[in-house]
Amino acid sequence: MKILFLCTHNSCRSILSEALFNHIAPKGWTAYSAGSFPSGEVNPLTLEALVRAGVSTAGLRSKSSDEFEHLEPDIVITVCDKAAGEACPLYLGRAVRAHWGLNDPSELARGDTALDADQVAAAFDECMAIIRQRINTMLALPLEVLALNRDQLQAALNGIGEL
Repeated sequence: MKILFLCTHNSCRSILSEALFNHIAPKGWTAYSAGSFPSGEVNPLTLEALVRAGVSTAGLRSKSSDEFEHLEPDIVITVCDKAAGEACPLYLGRAVRAHWGLNDPSELARGDTALDADQVAAAFDECMAIIRQRINTMLALPLEVLALNRDQLQAALNGIGEL
């Protein structure tokens, strides 16, 4: 089972999702992440949050969705509002697509309303807790049954995005 998490910049939420999924998922399940307009670097606060949670950061990097032209994922999940409205590349083929919108904790570290370091770290940890809950809920689905009905699987995955 191959899962592709998409976001606009592939520097925060999709990276967190990829790393957490691969940390939790059973053998034979693999997550990847990419961006429609990748930033080219993983947000350092993302890496710090993963380290705090005891999740490996090895091999994480900001990637373009073009890099996965031949991946043929089973499931594609967008994790930010910007990516949800974008057209998925045609090569994603028959992948079941769902949206798990997440607020971007990295936005809290910049701009006129920037929070202090502890508040920003707490926002990253909260985002990871939501992702972890959603992944655990997804992994608890009877996927072998739902895989027979794409509409049911898509509805279930989209429902998880409301958690």
